[in-house]
Amino acid sequence: MTVSMNWLRRICRGQRTENVYQDNNQKGYAVSEQLEKVNRPDVFQALFGNGDENMRRLESLLDVHIELRNGTVVVEGAEAETVDLCNAVISRLYHLVLNKEHVDPSVVSYAVTLAKRDELDKIDSLYSEVVATTFRGRPIRCKTLGQLEYLDAIRNHTLTFAIGPAGTGKTYLAVAMAVSALKAKQVERIILTRPAVEAGEKLGFLPGDLSQKVDPYLRPLYDAMYDMLGGDTTQRLQERGIIEVAPLAYMRGRTLSDAFIILDEAQNTTREQMKMFLTRLGFRSKVIVTGDPSQMDLGLGKQSGLDEAVRVLGGIKEIAIQRLTSRDVVRHELVQKIVEAYDAYTESRTLSRRGVPVWPTAADVAEAKAQKSAEEGEHGRKAEYASEHSEESEP
Repeated sequence: MTVSMNWLRRICRGQRTENVYQDNNQKGYAVSEQLEKVNRPDVFQALFGNGDENMRRLESLLDVHIELRNGTVVVEGAEAETVDLCNAVISRLYHLVLNKEHVDPSVVSYAVTLAKRDELDKIDSLYSEVVATTFRGRPIRCKTLGQLEYLDAIRNHTLTFAIGPAGTGKTYLAVAMAVSALKAKQVERIILTRPAVEAGEKLGFLPGDLSQKVDPYLRPLYDAMYDMLGGDTTQRLQERGIIEVAPLAYMRGRTLSDAFIILDEAQNTTREQMKMFLTRLGFRSKVIVTGDPSQMDLGLGKQSGLDEAVRVLGGIKEIAIQRLTSRDVVRHELVQKIVEAYDAYTESRTLSRRGVPVWPTAADVAEAKAQKSAEEGEHGRKAEYASEHSEESEP
């Protein structure tokens, strides 16, 4: 007789009961909970998402089947532990919907990630605070625990380095914190800067005045500021000198006091530029330095000022170094997969002499590591055998 585990769990609050059933020679368990009847189609619509996209995402991530039966969410799956985990995720998402929070597939994916790390209860902390509000009235919140730690580091330190891959919100959240500090009158101005380095291209001569020449390099900073304050407000504040967006070369010789200063794309600074920038810090100012070491556009043989600064300044208590990872990517889900694939490739380069393909996948890297471990174990056993026999042969 084939024995399998079929679990049903109805998600809601109440007294839990457990019954054993047997059907078609298959033994399993049914776990149900007394339900608080919910007759609100709008709640289930928000929970399931457009075209049930939220539940489809859960099904693909956890290999379960989810459906709505008479006002009850029913989860079916082969593994009891997986169904319980899915139950916990849906319950947490349900309460987010009741609190008027928006739930989409990215929220579902991150909730599953937290649940697998036994940290699902921490998802509520992501919604407990609004960092800032866009000029259209949209609240800006952290979307990952890494981002939450990043904001705590900014609040508690004068200088914060944010290091991580593209799409983790390093620059956007820094600008949000800057706007929040300006509105609260904690600072008198915002200064945004980045090195004017081409991304692997030689653009040659650019027409226009100096401002028009450097503006293309600063466009990402303008985009973030326009999203927070709107184009008209940003331009008015720029004319009054309250907001300044400038290339890094303009920082030399200045003392920046009562300001919120953001250096973006810091991986493209030289060691001289980084030291020059960090020594501009004045009184009552806060500095954020963001960068992605994997996207450095400096020439071959040049050391990034960001890498050196992190190594040199890591032991100073007033300085925070916050590292974000692929788990903190909040762009399209494909971006997270791309970042992870490149990370796997970078790691595999050290194993290239052991037969790893030129463009390996994460599975290739894992296989190569296992092979390396096995070879080292075999080598160790041979050495031990040779040593034992050499001792026996001695007079």
